[in-house]
Amino acid sequence: MTIVLITAVFALVLAFVLGAALGFFREFFAVPQDPLAGLIRNVLPGANCGACGFPGCDNYAAAIAAGNAGVSSCSVGGPTVAEKIARITGITGGAVLQTVTVLACQGSSTHAGLKGEYTGLRTCRGAKLSAGGTKLCAWGCLGFGDCVKRCKFGALTLNSEKRLPVVEYSKCTGCRLCINECPQGLLKGIPKDQKGAMTLCSNRNPVRQMVIKTCKIACIKCGLCVKNCPLQCINLDSNIPVVDLVKCTSCGTCVEKCPTKVFKIIERDILGA
Repeated sequence: MTIVLITAVFALVLAFVLGAALGFFREFFAVPQDPLAGLIRNVLPGANCGACGFPGCDNYAAAIAAGNAGVSSCSVGGPTVAEKIARITGITGGAVLQTVTVLACQGSSTHAGLKGEYTGLRTCRGAKLSAGGTKLCAWGCLGFGDCVKRCKFGALTLNSEKRLPVVEYSKCTGCRLCINECPQGLLKGIPKDQKGAMTLCSNRNPVRQMVIKTCKIACIKCGLCVKNCPLQCINLDSNIPVVDLVKCTSCGTCVEKCPTKVFKIIERDILGA
């Protein structure tokens, strides 16, 4: 019994000494904080998403205080936060570029075939690493909702029937957390006021017959969009039609000519839906 008491007392004393030592060293080696950075940090949303170009809100606040960053880079906070930072710092900045996320895939469970029954870890990243994906289309959405779980703002839900994520654009802040989470790279960030046409397919297979076998709603590389675009603003990049949105006028020719309907008008068919 005596040994137990001695051990307990020794442990308590040791814990006290270590705690005191840690507190001393924390104060001794502490890096002085810029009060201005603290004021800026208090108005930032705390998403720590990295969309501003910095590792987190603390780093962005410090960069603004040091004069190394503008006040308009927080897409999560938007114009409201930019105005608050401008009042604190006296710095004026340009408009906040607010973006939203778009899924560049339409390969639902009814359109894209499966390799077989998957019994592994029920995450997109797990399926990608262990089985190279679950669908015959190597570039398709895996449908386990890693992006949905990563979203902090409730802007993503998983359609249980189609097994595809659905974006609620009124809630999307453009934080890019879901974009960084997707192992297939299928989520794209675009400005909220973007106009033009966009390809909602990421299948890069150049062989048309193989594309048709793997997904019924994929780009079949027929080239009709490129040939028929009146402004010649569509080019193939890694076998995917990419629209030059600076030139595109949303005329809808590519949407009309595409046999598998992978083209959508952004302001009407995507953001306007």
